[in-house]
Parts: sequence; structure tokens; C-alpha cells
Amino acid sequence: MSRCDCTVAGVGIDVVDLERFRTLLSRRSAAPRRLFTEAEQAYASSSSDPAKRLAARFAAKEATMKALGVGIGAVRFRDMEVLGDGGRPTLQLAGRAARLAEEMGITCWHISLSHSDLVAVASVLAASGPGA
Repeated sequence: MSRCDCTVAGVGIDVVDLERFRTLLSRRSAAPRRLFTEAEQAYASSSSDPAKRLAARFAAKEATMKALGVGIGAVRFRDMEVLGDGGRPTLQLAGRAARLAEEMGITCWHISLSHSDLVAVASVLAASGPGA
């Protein structure tokens, strides 16, 4: 096993109920534009079930806020972008989310996404240091 010289700066996990998320999307047509970047929306729309992909990204954004130690409203959802098309997902931050990460010394993000027919889940680990 290799040695890791990084420090865990924060961790978060979130689960999204797909039925409730689909209800949100159907009742609030502006929700995707408010919550997701254009790239995230385009990626999701390439699927036969975009709600699963969007729900996993929503869970990742909630988990990121937890890793940053803040609650909903502290950063804009669109300031967190989850990319990756079937491979290892990546997280890019902008705005206040990026400033908070910088203040915490975060140099690297590790995220994992999954979904079933019922739920979407994401885990996020924020790391700092040379081995991050």
C-alpha cells in the first residue's frame, strides 16, 4: 500500500429520492437551469432517464456543501459542476464555493456517484496536501 501525504479537509454524503426529485423537476421547470450548469444539463439529456443523472449531481452538490462545512444557501448550486461521462467524475468549483475551498486549503476533490431506480447517492472527500 502506498503512503498518502494528504489531509482530509472535509467529507460529505447525500442521498436523493428519485421520485421526489422527479416531482421537483416536473413542478418547477426552472429548477434544472437554477441547479445545474449547461454542461451538466447536456450530459443528463443524453440519457434515456435524465433525472437519474441530475439527481446524482444534485446529491454531489449537497455532499460538497457538507464537505465545505456549509448549508444550503451558502453557495450557489451552479458554482459546483460535476462532470464525467461514465468515467471517474470530477468536481469543479467557482464563486463562493471556490473561495471557501481555497480558504480551507483544499487542493483536490474525490467524488463517487451512484443511482438505482429509487435513489441517487454521492460521496465527496475534500483533501489538501501534496498527495491529494
